Amino acid sequence: MITAIQAVVERCPAYGFNKVFTVLRRAGHPWNHKRVYRLYCVLKLNLRRKGKKRLPNRFPEPLAVPADMNKCWSIDFMCDSLLCGRRFRTFNVVDDYNREALAIEVDLSLPSPWVVRVLERIVAWRGYPAKIRMDNGPKFISVTLAEWADEHGIQLEFIKPGKPT
Repeated sequence: MITAIQAVVERCPAYGFNKVFTVLRRAGHPWNHKRVYRLYCVLKLNLRRKGKKRLPNRFPEPLAVPADMNKCWSIDFMCDSLLCGRRFRTFNVVDDYNREALAIEVDLSLPSPWVVRVLERIVAWRGYPAKIRMDNGPKFISVTLAEWADEHGIQLEFIKPGKPT
């Protein structure tokens, strides 16, 4: 019985007790849930497996004006609603050297692959920046944007939460 429980847990480590018990029942084992749970606890499998998703530790630098174009871009989202109540978002890209707006994209939904596509379009005529400054929004902490920046040698700089500078 213990080996069967351990085999299921090794194959699917994210499963909790209920899923482990269901897999054992489907495999044809006649044990009741109380007996399986007792052994599950003896094996110390009832401990919490997942922690909360936390932001990685970041050390933001004070805001500095770059010495040249394409050294630092700032990106952010803004939100508004139409007269009919439908909400839309704008994605803004600004060069920090001369505060030039490089792109203002408007849409109802702006997923992170779409953000990368807009940045690629800007890069085609402007070149790659040294770093991009942004807040800790869900579109900006995504793996898609981090991989894109890493593959092109762009540093991602996150501002302090609650400090829009």
